[in-house]
Amino acid sequence: MTRIAPRSQRRRVFGQDPARYDRARLRYPPAVFELLRSRCGLRPGAAVFEVGPGTGIATRELLRAGAGPLSLIEPDPRLRRFLERSLRPSERPRVRWYPSDFERALLPSGAFDLGVAAQSFHWVPRRTGLRKVARVLRSGGWWASWGNHHGDPFRDSAFSDAIQVVYRDVFGRTSTRRSQRASERKERAAQLSALRSVGRFRGIGREDIRWDARLSAREVTDLWSTFSEIMTLAQPKRHRFLTGIERIVNEEFGGHVRLPMLTPVYFAERN
Repeated sequence: MTRIAPRSQRRRVFGQDPARYDRARLRYPPAVFELLRSRCGLRPGAAVFEVGPGTGIATRELLRAGAGPLSLIEPDPRLRRFLERSLRPSERPRVRWYPSDFERALLPSGAFDLGVAAQSFHWVPRRTGLRKVARVLRSGGWWASWGNHHGDPFRDSAFSDAIQVVYRDVFGRTSTRRSQRASERKERAAQLSALRSVGRFRGIGREDIRWDARLSAREVTDLWSTFSEIMTLAQPKRHRFLTGIERIVNEEFGGHVRLPMLTPVYFAERN
């Protein structure tokens, strides 16, 4: 059995190839940003902070919506350099950089209208992080976090089922649809419970955004190659895993797959 690398190691791998990560990762559905605008106060001139912007997949959408100043808390210098280069000259004056982990970032108290984390807050100690979120938001400010689930556990996916043979080959284990659903329900309860436990939020909720992605064999392997548990495999096992799922896409699905996606958004308003 291959053990998944420790969190401390997996947390630091995304800067190895920022261009590949930015190209391969699926964008967030427009409904995420519509929710931020309609419910969470995203508007031109809103003071926003983003935890772990990475290559800027969500950052660019926040800037298009007019966020500014936009404070970016990113500890990895390789990701910061990539994101800085990708910003338009007109956007750069609206961005403030905090080159540290969120837990250590010296953010001003009560200064922000909105805080967000896209595919990143699971790397932060949950309750410690949420207490800090509450401290730096102004009263009436909003928090929102979300991430793409690459395979909605509540919908059938022939592709997700088919690649379990590759997981068994490389990691020595598989996950069933039942276990995936149980894990997602547990995570949902934990996220909402953590928001309530801080005692400084109201209007706590979650909205599930469901959509489909159609991917070629190369797009599938590029995407899976950016997952931390795959990136931290030894090279021979990583190659075996990626060639295994590419073969399945080509031989069993005619070169393209439909991947049912789930993007849950958690949100809460600061008291």
